[in-house]
Amino acid sequence: MTRAQVLDLYFMDARCKLIDLAAFLDRVDRATGGADFRFAAFQEALRHLSDGQPGRAEAVLRSLSDPTSDPVAQAHGKGAVGAWPGAAA
Repeated sequence: MTRAQVLDLYFMDARCKLIDLAAFLDRVDRATGGADFRFAAFQEALRHLSDGQPGRAEAVLRSLSDPTSDPVAQAHGKGAVGAWPGAAA
């Protein structure tokens, strides 16, 4: 596809997601409380979006994922939280 064709197909969806992300960031800015590993991972993922490097989707996914391969003896919670707590360490 040409760049124009890609934009014709996907621009409005990406625009909507970008506005949604901006609203999320505004809500976080207005909120109270301390640092959180999820937001630190989110900020790292955002840096990959603007770095101009190829493979941004993979870089974003890696910044939110657990890079370890050893199984844990016991899960720390009942569900996924969307980011790896060790990334902020």
